[in-house]
Order: sequence, then C-alpha cells, then structure tokens
Amino acid sequence: MDLLSTLNLAYPIIQAPMAGVQDEKLAIAVAHGGGLGSIPCAMLSEEQIMAQVSEFRQHTQRAPINLNFFCHSMPSLNQAEQSRWQQLLAPYYQAFECHPNDDLGVLRQPFSAQHVAVLEQLRPEVVSFHFGLPEEKQLQRVKATGAVVLSSANTLAEARWLAQHGCDVIIAQGIEAGGHRAMFSSTLAEQGTTAQLCQQILAAKDINVPVIAAGGITQAEHVAHYLRLGVIAVQVGTSYLLCDEATTSAVHRQALRAEHRQTAITNLYSGRPARGITTSFMQEQGFISDQIPAFPYASAKLAPLRAKAQTLGKDDFTPLWSGTDRSGCHAISAAELTRDLAAQLKY
Repeated sequence: MDLLSTLNLAYPIIQAPMAGVQDEKLAIAVAHGGGLGSIPCAMLSEEQIMAQVSEFRQHTQRAPINLNFFCHSMPSLNQAEQSRWQQLLAPYYQAFECHPNDDLGVLRQPFSAQHVAVLEQLRPEVVSFHFGLPEEKQLQRVKATGAVVLSSANTLAEARWLAQHGCDVIIAQGIEAGGHRAMFSSTLAEQGTTAQLCQQILAAKDINVPVIAAGGITQAEHVAHYLRLGVIAVQVGTSYLLCDEATTSAVHRQALRAEHRQTAITNLYSGRPARGITTSFMQEQGFISDQIPAFPYASAKLAPLRAKAQTLGKDDFTPLWSGTDRSGCHAISAAELTRDLAAQLKY
C-alpha cells in the first residue's frame, strides 16, 4: 500500500491518538503539517465524535482523518474490587485531605454498534483500533465505508492474528511507546523494541500486510530509518505532548520537561499496562498491582486525589503518559513538528 497516495498525505507520519491530552485541534494542526491527524474516540460520546470531526473538516481541505477506538471487553462493575481499591487508597485520601466518591466519571468505552453507525455517517479515511479488532460483522461494516483499518500489535503473534482477521495495516508498537500497551493476547515479558518487532513482522512470510512503526520515534532521522527498514509510515505520540494545540495539563508538561525523570509501565492508573513518567504513587505501589479494579474502572477512585494534587502542583496521581524518549518534545505548533519530523524524507 502506498499510504501517501491512498490517503493524499504529504508525509507518512501519523499522530498517535492520545485520549486525555488532545482534541481535534491537535489533529487539525498535524493535518496542516502534512501528516495524518488522529482523534481518540474511546472517551467521547457519539455526539462529541461528530462535533470534533465536523470541526476537523471545517478547518482542513480534503485532509484525511484517523478515528481511534478501543476493543476491550467491558466487565461489570465489581463492588468488592472498588472497596479494596478504596481501602488501599485511604492513606492518600487522608494525606491530601479529600474524599472518595462513587462517580465513575467518563469511562473508556469499547467499540460498539453505535460507533459503527457514526462511522457510516462520517466515513473517515482511517479507523484504528487498540486491544485487537471488533467482532467480524462490525469490522466488515467499518470496511464497507471505505476506511483503511489499522490496529496495533505488541508481538509477532498479535500481528499475525491481526493480519488473519482483516486488518489492513499493522501498527508495530514497540516497548518504548508511551500510553497504553495495545496487548490483547501477549504478556509484557514477550514484548520487544520497535525495531525488533518491525523486523520480525516484515520478515514473516505469512504476513502480507503493511507495517507502521510506533514507539521511540522522536527525530527526523528515526523516521527516515524506519522507512528504509520497510515500514510504510511511522506513528508519533510523545513528541506532540508539548505542542501548542495539545491539551496536556500543566503538571504533565512540567514532568515531560524534567529530563532526569524516567518512565515505567504501570497498571495503577487505569487497570491495564501503560507507559508513563514515574511518580511517587507508582513507586510506592510497585508499578504493577493485582489489587486494583479491572480496566477501565481503576481511574474513578483516583480522580479526587488527582484533582487535589494538581491544585498543589503535584503529579502523584496523574497518568503522565510518555514514551522512553522525550527529546522530540518542543513547545511549538504540531504542524511545525510534523514538518520537522519529515525533514530527512525525499520525494
């Protein structure tokens, strides 16, 4: 697949969809820079999706758009898990002088029939998925709109499954990537670097699906390197977090600028493994815990702590999603950053 001609893109650069730190403004700026702008939809209502896409269309001329959805199974709310989690957090509530509440807030919702109906109206050029793919009938309806379907893999086995189940392009998400791991059948121990994963998928004779590289890509030379390796595009997330159009919070921006702070993978903020800048809360609770509610319910009890801590300028309970390499983070327009990332490409 020639992604540039298929989608009418100037550059094979995709802005990673990043819920909580962006809206359509970031996607618009990336489109103006010649890349593929993305809108994360898992925490949006159908009306909000329609409104953001409408805004995108009004401010771009025939630019393609990527709408991203989650494909997790939504468990029932488990009150025993909630009580155990609240008890574990009790010392923090006391220290920060705030109280838990029963409001679940805006939860990350799995892809649904309602989402399919919205896509049939909007007809986005690209639809991407995290945590696998939707069930076959829904996927076929999505593909019938003409959208190119992307989904992320963390291992060769996941890539092979995606190729066998109708995915048009595989996003190879290396261990360096920030935010939620896309894993749907693998373990963290099985996952390797972006370069390793791309090479494995590209070498697999039974996978005849193009590949996009994601994770640790922050500089123009990284983009050029992966394209020489054989991928058709790269997906960049972390580098856009300081951009003017991002909605990244003040404490998150401050953490991104702190070069001494490392990243780690944790499930404490949502219930699923995700990479972010290390906080005191992560260190105290051991990064990965089996004492918290199933995804996506873990975040609700943290909300009061997060809000109170942020008023004090503290990031203890804020998910500071970030990849391992923050050298590409700059307080500039996302359009300018996109062009900078494409600086070593020749067409």
